[in-house]
Amino acid sequence: MVKGKKTESNAMGGKSLQKKIKFELSAPEAKDVSLVGNFNQWNTQANPMKKDKKGMWKATLSLETGRYEYRYFADGNWENDPSCSCCIANEFGGINCVKIVA
Repeated sequence: MVKGKKTESNAMGGKSLQKKIKFELSAPEAKDVSLVGNFNQWNTQANPMKKDKKGMWKATLSLETGRYEYRYFADGNWENDPSCSCCIANEFGGINCVKIVA
C-alpha cells in the first residue's frame, strides 16, 4: 500500500522520490515482530513493528523507487506476508516476499 510521497536529497546531492509504504501482519499471539529486508541489510532489530489492539502488527517505511525483498521476523521465526503477490527463492532455501515501489 502506498501512501504519500516526499522528496529528499540523496547522498549524491540529487533529489530522490520516496514513498511511504505500509507493511502489516496479523499475528495476535506474537510478542515481538520486526520487518526485515534488503532495505535494512536483513537486520532483525532495525524495524520493529507496533501491535494494535486487534493483533495486527504495522510498520511504515519511506522507500525509494526500486525492488525490495522482505520477510517478517516474529518471535524468532521467519514469516512471509500472506498478502504478498510476488515471491522469490532465497539463498537459504526459504522464500522472500518482493515489493516493487514505482
